[in-house]
Amino acid sequence: MKKEEKSGLGSVKRFGARYGRKLKVKFSKIETEQRKLHKCPYCNKTAVKRMAVGIWNCKKCNAKFTGKAYSISKKIIIKEIAETAQEEPLVIKEETEEAKQALEEA
Repeated sequence: MKKEEKSGLGSVKRFGARYGRKLKVKFSKIETEQRKLHKCPYCNKTAVKRMAVGIWNCKKCNAKFTGKAYSISKKIIIKEIAETAQEEPLVIKEETEEAKQALEEA
């Protein structure tokens, strides 16, 4: 059972039994995103590597630019959080439209 739990976690295996499974899975997603090669916004080649927090460097065109801390442009979101965040604004939007219609009718 111990092998099944640790498989697929990659470099997070270094923490062993400490810190809990959920935290290690989140950390693993962030760490794999930051360490992979990204696409350069200038030359469109997948050769951008992270130098420091928010500083990125393209190996091909030697462009040095800033971006987000763990990736160049996109946010790293777990699906469960994203789904709940998308549902809430829709409900608020529907409520405001209903309120506007009620005011127009009155």
